[in-house]
Amino acid sequence: MRHSPKISVSVMCSDLLSLGRDIETLERLGVDMLHVDVMDAHFVPNLTFGPDFIKAMQRFTRLPVDCHFMVTDPELMFSKLTLREGDIFTAHVELTAAEAGQDAPFPSDPRSYRELASKVHASGALFGLAVNPETPVEALEPHLDIIDRVTLMLVHPGFAGAKMVEGIMEKVAAAREFLDGNGRPDVEISVDGSVSAERAAYMAGLGASIFVGGTAGIYRQGLSLDETIPAFRRAIEI
Repeated sequence: MRHSPKISVSVMCSDLLSLGRDIETLERLGVDMLHVDVMDAHFVPNLTFGPDFIKAMQRFTRLPVDCHFMVTDPELMFSKLTLREGDIFTAHVELTAAEAGQDAPFPSDPRSYRELASKVHASGALFGLAVNPETPVEALEPHLDIIDRVTLMLVHPGFAGAKMVEGIMEKVAAAREFLDGNGRPDVEISVDGSVSAERAAYMAGLGASIFVGGTAGIYRQGLSLDETIPAFRRAIEI
């Protein structure tokens, strides 16, 4: 199954004091969604946006909000939000039933996301799970029947501008094979972290269809959004 390519722009990389202006430009240029990184300074060593910021964005734009929760309590985050049809709620597969399992390749006691996914779906939104670089795609197996998308982290999460992990792009092909082989060709793969137009074009060929654009692909120094977004779109539609 071939999915149409989509651009999800990371607002963390925009000029936050002029975010409304940036969103209007992104709408005009036809991006598909806005990516919001929510961090709690526990699951990752950074503190960023929260539910009130997401609500303000929802009031400002009809673009889907692609919310990536790098937090130890995604259920709490959901309880503070009103998701719309087409919005995306992504938590991390690395969480155990009680805590983030940061030291293990993947948790031996995976958190059950069934109830949370059911609530997300009832709101009309999509439910996804993110996978850190060290986590094998097989960690998704207990959740395969409840997810709509998988986000592959290509960098160690926490900060914009991080360096891509060497060889990580090949994980896209492994994830696509794993999903297809387990009866989920409908699940889309998103790639997040140091995604340039050139790298996006390569990963599109491996099976990715959602590309989170930040400093490497969209907010590039010395170039305007009117330059970077059309170039990025051409790259992923080849």
